[in-house]
Amino acid sequence: MDLVPALEEPLQQPLKSVLGPATAKVMAEHLGLLTVGDLLHHYPRRYEERGQLTHLADLPLDEHVTVVAQVADARLHTFASAKAPRGKGQRLEVTITDGSGRLQLVFFGHGVHKPHKELLPGTRAMFAGKVSVFNRRLQLAHPAYELLSGNPDDPDEAVETWAGALIPIYPATAKLESWKIGKALQTVLPTAQEAVDPLPDSLRQGRGLVPLPEALLKIHRPHTKADIEDARARLKWDEAFVLQVALARRRHAETQLPAVPRRPSPDGLLSAFDARLPFTLTDGQQRVSREIFDDLATDHPMHRLLQGEVGSGKTMVALRAMLAVVDAGGQAAMLAPTEVLAQQHHRSIVEMMGELAEGGMLGGAEQATKVVLLTGSMGAAARRHALLDLTTGEAGIVIGTHALIEDKVQFHDLGLVVVDEQHRFGVEQRDALRGKGKQPPHLLVMTATPIPRTVAMTVFGDLETSVLDQLPAGRSPIASHVVPAADKPHFLARAWERVREEVGNGHQAYVVCPRIGDEEDDPKKAGKTKSPEDEAEKRPPLAVLDVADQLSKGPLSGLTVEVLHGRMHPDDKDAVMRRFAAGETGVLVATTVIEVGVNVPNATAMVIMDADRFGVSQLHQLRGRVGRGSAPGLCLLVTEMPEASAARQRLNAVASTLDGFELSRIDLEQRREGDVLGQAQSGARTSLRMLAVIEDEEIIAQAREEAAAVVAADPELTNLPALRTALDALLDEEREQYLEKG
Repeated sequence: MDLVPALEEPLQQPLKSVLGPATAKVMAEHLGLLTVGDLLHHYPRRYEERGQLTHLADLPLDEHVTVVAQVADARLHTFASAKAPRGKGQRLEVTITDGSGRLQLVFFGHGVHKPHKELLPGTRAMFAGKVSVFNRRLQLAHPAYELLSGNPDDPDEAVETWAGALIPIYPATAKLESWKIGKALQTVLPTAQEAVDPLPDSLRQGRGLVPLPEALLKIHRPHTKADIEDARARLKWDEAFVLQVALARRRHAETQLPAVPRRPSPDGLLSAFDARLPFTLTDGQQRVSREIFDDLATDHPMHRLLQGEVGSGKTMVALRAMLAVVDAGGQAAMLAPTEVLAQQHHRSIVEMMGELAEGGMLGGAEQATKVVLLTGSMGAAARRHALLDLTTGEAGIVIGTHALIEDKVQFHDLGLVVVDEQHRFGVEQRDALRGKGKQPPHLLVMTATPIPRTVAMTVFGDLETSVLDQLPAGRSPIASHVVPAADKPHFLARAWERVREEVGNGHQAYVVCPRIGDEEDDPKKAGKTKSPEDEAEKRPPLAVLDVADQLSKGPLSGLTVEVLHGRMHPDDKDAVMRRFAAGETGVLVATTVIEVGVNVPNATAMVIMDADRFGVSQLHQLRGRVGRGSAPGLCLLVTEMPEASAARQRLNAVASTLDGFELSRIDLEQRREGDVLGQAQSGARTSLRMLAVIEDEEIIAQAREEAAAVVAADPELTNLPALRTALDALLDEEREQYLEKG
């Protein structure tokens, strides 16, 4: 039985039945385009105007680019080589310009004859190739090119292709240039008339959007800039709306599930805990707690995202939610991404609860419960004990790693699942844990990576969001500075002096490196270096074991320096962390295992080596490990990247603000959304082709409202078959899982 509606068939045609087999094969393998519909949705990245020249000044290194420019000069050099010992080797060097900069093109050997005849000074053409560096100058070696002055062999075709004033430049590959993609699109463009419109008519007309077939024609063959605007406005709405409908349907499905309401008893465990707190909760913590308690009291599962700055007190809010559930007769499980973090959470929760965590023990308070830890590396006896406490209900709270998900783990009555650092867990893991409840448990997801509001609405749109943006009283400011080790080596020497000063004043320091150092070096990765920026990139990242050794023999000799990394035995890791927490170790040289949740208030300084190798949010997370006590924190970002590089700009941004939400915006603007929506950009299912999450905040918010209204009126979309089809195309299995993972 054919499930594809008849109307949709022309767009479902395989490209290999419409284009030449070689072109169709490259499109499938390199661009993920399989059908006519896929190709129609492969939008131009930008447009060149006849009279306008592109910016050669800011070309990205090692990327495949298409530029429109004019030949300034062309020189043919003859030289001797092993292949042409009599000086018959030829190299053609062509300089092209666009007003903003110049770019060198080089052609060798037999490849010089055609360009030597065609690329004369004054000629305009489109050039495509990979940007490389030679003698510290950017160049394209053997670029493909297409003259823009008309094709003498076929004047009609040339005039037709280039008649439009706006030349679309498509995302291309080395195997298929932009203009060849443009020609393939000319072939399939008439089929755009058959495209089925996923937007309900009332919405499209109400928002003044052009029909889908018209939008596809205008995006690929615009006559004016207004055509491009019309098309983009329409295609952005498609993406935002279909995605929001998917999320609205998930939210709707969640509200249909039954859950046990969990209300804390007036003089139970939560009240006893609040009474022994030595400080007052911040306004933010109180507000977010109320939102969570309201959700826990309903008879369908809570589905909430709690995001907050590093150190904003998320663990406290989550603990109070867990205590409320234990009060109401249920159990709560907290899932942490690493053993170090699970142990840390367990330690700090037991400390915060005091005798309230000693249920069933001598000296335990009357309302007390048991708090157990469950990790993969526990001994068999301790593990058996923990599992028994969970099955009988003796343990109200369990904190663990993936070990919690195993089949052997049974709960007496699981009422709440708290997932820490959500992005580290897959949907199967989250669902396996939720499946351990007699009825679906409530779910609280925590992240310390602040997410701009729109990204939250796009990626976590099926979760209600609570934000903690206030730091608890007594938190100290953190000063951050970039240390340019290559330009100013004396700055690095001063950094180590600062570490000695902090340790001399009774504090402690972290030194973070991108790599452990016990890996075998891959000779293939060594590569030939070209420019200083290249050299900083090509050298292997600094390693914990090497740096620790150099520091203890050199600038930090005499201080106690220890190492911590993910490949150590869990008992050794725990012992190192305990010594550091107890103040016995002055300097801890570690990988990013310390990134999340590690809490040592006496640690005041952090030096991050090769800081350019880390992402913005990761640097922000790492920096949050210092300044957790009453003494001010210091974070030094060491890099060898040159001042003008994008990496340095990223580090300057991190040094200039402590606002994680602001940093996540910067991060997102630099990385675009490819990573945010988590999919490899593949074919019909690229996450976002047209929508830019940060720029299009308003569209996303409006689409969310429209989607909620549509789903409330018709959850199964029975009256909107075209929308259902679009949804099925968007939500292949991988994407559906991605939405669930968030």
